Amino acid sequence: MSIVITGNPGVGKHTITEEIAKRMKLSIIDINEIAKNSGLFEKNGDTNEIDVEKLKDILKQKISEKNIIVGHLAPYVLRENQIKVMIVLRRSPYDLISVYKNREYSDNKIRENVGSEILGIIAHDAIYRFEDKVFQVNVSEKTILETTESVMDIISKKIGNEEVDWLELVGKNNDLGKFFVD
Repeated sequence: MSIVITGNPGVGKHTITEEIAKRMKLSIIDINEIAKNSGLFEKNGDTNEIDVEKLKDILKQKISEKNIIVGHLAPYVLRENQIKVMIVLRRSPYDLISVYKNREYSDNKIRENVGSEILGIIAHDAIYRFEDKVFQVNVSEKTILETTESVMDIISKKIGNEEVDWLELVGKNNDLGKFFVD
């Protein structure tokens, strides 16, 4: 069973995964790289679609206990018996806007990804499928070191879950229209 780091694009998955892999001497399985190298990406306008069933089969052959798995697709392509713990990194939607602009995402792609983070779609889907194996970490005001320490606590002690609710924050700021209306 593996450690899994997931979350929306731009939350720091790869950075934290690399830190954890170094500390624990684990090899990294990057779900997106496997999908790309297997020819599973299919361009559909502004997004890439992936055959998740084929990706599940490919991953089944690659996962061992000496891995840490990274990717936003983790909740959709992994099976319960492959997961020791799944950590969903969460980041303020206000911070993500600038990350996505720096990545030159289209306005539509920015809106989709920020909306997904506000609604907690990846966290929700992970918790629905993997229940008590899922922990959330809010990386918004943490350094890489602080985030790494939080993740290590979860891995070793199964403590440190953070309830993250961006919808409440966005609602309080009266910004729902900013993120969900064209």
